[in-house]
Amino acid sequence: MPEVGAPTSKKHAVPGIFKILGPGIITGASDDDPAAIGTFAAVGASLGFATLWLPLLTLPLMATVQFICAKIGLVTGHGIAGVVHKYYSRKLLYPVVAALFIANTIGAGVDLGIMAAALNLIIPIPAPVLVPILTALILTALLFGSYKQITGVLKWLTLALFAYVAAALLSRPDWGEVLRATVLPSIHFDKALIGAVVAILGANISPYAFFWQTETEAEERRQHGEEQRPKGRARRWRPRLTNDEIKYAAMDVNVGMFFANLAMYCIILAAAATLHASGKTQISSAADLADALRPVAGDGARLLFAVGIVGSGLLAMPTLTGSAAYAVSQAFGWKYGLNRKPHQARQFYAVIVVAALIGMLINFAGFNPVDALVWASTLYGVLAPLLLVVIMLISNNREIMGRRKNGRLLNIMGWTATIIMFAASGALILTLLTP
Repeated sequence: MPEVGAPTSKKHAVPGIFKILGPGIITGASDDDPAAIGTFAAVGASLGFATLWLPLLTLPLMATVQFICAKIGLVTGHGIAGVVHKYYSRKLLYPVVAALFIANTIGAGVDLGIMAAALNLIIPIPAPVLVPILTALILTALLFGSYKQITGVLKWLTLALFAYVAAALLSRPDWGEVLRATVLPSIHFDKALIGAVVAILGANISPYAFFWQTETEAEERRQHGEEQRPKGRARRWRPRLTNDEIKYAAMDVNVGMFFANLAMYCIILAAAATLHASGKTQISSAADLADALRPVAGDGARLLFAVGIVGSGLLAMPTLTGSAAYAVSQAFGWKYGLNRKPHQARQFYAVIVVAALIGMLINFAGFNPVDALVWASTLYGVLAPLLLVVIMLISNNREIMGRRKNGRLLNIMGWTATIIMFAASGALILTLLTP
């Protein structure tokens, strides 16, 4: 789609780093939600340091996919669902949006349960009591906070990632062994390692991150357009997209994905150095790892890890419920956006409330949280490669992207990520079908 608006000056002031960081850093941090942390901890507990090389593989893949999503949002001013609704068949759109809503709702429920269990390690309130309290606090912030307030808080919550770095350092691993496992991986094709690789890929390259990244970039552009709109111009006017904006989006995404992978690396490392080293190779949640750090590294590491889980959960809940609301609203042509008040986008906020409340109730329905996580991961595993095909087709469509369509390197990296995710999806289905 051709770019809209008047040309801007070629001289641009370089903004401060905190202004550059936005959707990318938030998406990266929220990708390490409590459910993902539980996955990484389980991998570290079962296989030790054997998967520490994986962040070196996932970082470029994640950065590529999320940058392409960011570019789609910046160029079109719409999220993925909005672009598909406008340019492609709705027969493709509705099943994908329905599956995303179901998976995100289950994911939100699992995250609430893990957050409550971690918070219970800090304050003596039973986890079942904390679940509705956390749900109410998150919904209050989303319903009554402004877009700038919400995104500002989410940016600060990304600092929770550093809790995992500190926890890894306090777990006192054998650093020589850590270095060898990172740069000289011992790859063996057994079911345990294949399952771990599939789990990590599924937790990292997540459909809700595609939707959130694209839509929040578009939201930022709409917000910027409103602030810069000259008097007398139509409300749909927005300034021309500049090369600097693309560059800053790439920086934002790269920083976000770097810290997401650093956090994953540190969680696997901490679990390997504590749980695996002590012979505890099976865990049921990330809270187990937080508790296991106490005898090895003391209360400080345990509390740091618990704080990290709660902070990442507070960051992930808006992205899970929000990305579902964006997708559903765009699929049905409803008004949407966190920059609107609830009375201006009733259906959009209704989806957020419904997803959060169903997620809350999952914790009281007698479901095993690990089984619920498997269901959500399976849906994500099937959705991710299909969505990546759609994303690659959109990003190479000149009618939609104009001169901002993918170059050769982005296409090579993007299609490589797509092929890898199809392989991971197939392996996931096989592991579920195989005893």
